[in-house]
Amino acid sequence: MRRMTGPTILHVDLDAFFAAVEQRDRAELRGKPVIVGGGGPNDRGVVSTASYEARVFGVRSAMPLRTAGRLCPHGIFVPVDGAKYARVSRQVMAILRRFTPRVEQVSIDEAFLDVAGSAALFGSAESIAAAIKSAIRDELELTASVGVGGSKLVAKVASDLHKPDGLVVVPVGEEASFLAPLPISRLWGVGPQTRKVLGEYGVATIGDLASLPEDLLQRRLGKHGRELLSRARGIDASPVGDDAEAKSVSHEHTFDVDTGDWEILERTLLGLAEGVAERLRKGGVKAGTIGVKVRDQDFVTLTRQRTLPEPTDLPETIWQTAVDLARREVRGVLVRLIGIAASNLSDREQLGLFAEAEGRKRKAIEAADAIRGRFGPRAITRARLLETDVAAPFERDFSHAPEAKRVGKQRPGGHAEDDS
Repeated sequence: MRRMTGPTILHVDLDAFFAAVEQRDRAELRGKPVIVGGGGPNDRGVVSTASYEARVFGVRSAMPLRTAGRLCPHGIFVPVDGAKYARVSRQVMAILRRFTPRVEQVSIDEAFLDVAGSAALFGSAESIAAAIKSAIRDELELTASVGVGGSKLVAKVASDLHKPDGLVVVPVGEEASFLAPLPISRLWGVGPQTRKVLGEYGVATIGDLASLPEDLLQRRLGKHGRELLSRARGIDASPVGDDAEAKSVSHEHTFDVDTGDWEILERTLLGLAEGVAERLRKGGVKAGTIGVKVRDQDFVTLTRQRTLPEPTDLPETIWQTAVDLARREVRGVLVRLIGIAASNLSDREQLGLFAEAEGRKRKAIEAADAIRGRFGPRAITRARLLETDVAAPFERDFSHAPEAKRVGKQRPGGHAEDDS
C-alpha cells in the first residue's frame, strides 16, 4: 500500500467566507467592498468579516461597524445570514470528507485534515490540497487557502501566508526554518501580554523566540513558556481529532442592546443550554463541568464554573447550573454578552449513579433531536424559547462571530471567522 513520506496535515481555510458567499449569491456585490455584520455603519455591533475589497481600507473582523463605516464610507453593509453560511459550511466539510475521514472542523470556515492514509487513492498531500481547492472552486464558487505541514501548527500558519487562494507546503524537517522569519504574533498562544513579556528580550520573530533559553522562558512564563518554545521550533504533536475528542463545548450570545433584565438573561441561558447539550449529545460525550461567561457594558468579562456530581448532556442540568452561577454576577450591571461552556468531557457510555432517571428524560430529548434532524433545528423547541432570539444549536447566529467559540483541543488564536 502506498504511504506518504512527506507532510500529511492540511489546514483548509475559506477566504473571507461570509463576504465571499454574499458576493457569490449577489452579482451586484462582486468586486465591491462588502462588510458583513448589521444593517449599516450606524448599527451597534461588530464586523463579522469583510471582503478583500473592504480590507484595502483597513476593515477587519471584530471591528465596530461605526469604525468600519468611517474607514470605508462606500462599503456595502450586509446583514449576517447564519443559516446560509452554516449550510454552505456543511457542503465544504462534505467535500473534505471525500479525501479522508480524519477531518477536524474548528470553525464554520476552517478545518484540519490528516491525509496520511489517503495516498493510495489521491496521491501526495500537496495533490490532495490542490484537488480540494479545485472542488471548492468548481462546485461552490468559493476559494480556500490551504497549508500543508507535518503538524497542525505549521499547516495553520502556512494557510495564512498567501491568502486569498493560497497553497503553501512546508516539507518535513523544515518547520523551524519556515517559522523563524515570521512575526511572533503568528504563533499560537502569543497574545498581547505574552508579546509584551517577550519584547523585553528583544523577541520580534518566531526565530528570536526559538533561540531563547528554556529556563528563562520557564521562569517568566511557566509551563506556557516551555510550550511556546516547542511551537517556535516547529514541534506540535496534537492530533487531528473531531468534536467527540473536544475539551470543551460552548455557546454564547451578544445582545443587540445591553440588558439587566433577569427574565431575558435566564431565558437566553436556557437557549444556550439547549445548544450546548445538543452538541454534547451529537459528540457522544457528557460534561463534568459547567461554566458561564458574562461581559458587561464596559466590556469587563467574568467567568465562573462548577464541577457537577455526575457528568451530563441534559439541558435542564446545564441550564440550572448556569443560572445559579450567573445570578450573582449580573446584579446591578447591564449585560452585553452571556455564554455557557461545558468542559471536563467524558464518554457518554460511562453511566453514573443517576443513569436510570436520566434515561427517562433522554427518551424525550432524543425524540426531539430526531425531529430536528429531519425537519430542521426550529421544528421543535420549548415555548419559552419562542420569545428569545438565541439561534438554534446548528443554525447559529454568526452576526457576532468574533464572540463565538471554537470546539476542540488546541486551537489557533482568534474566533469564529478570522480575517481570512
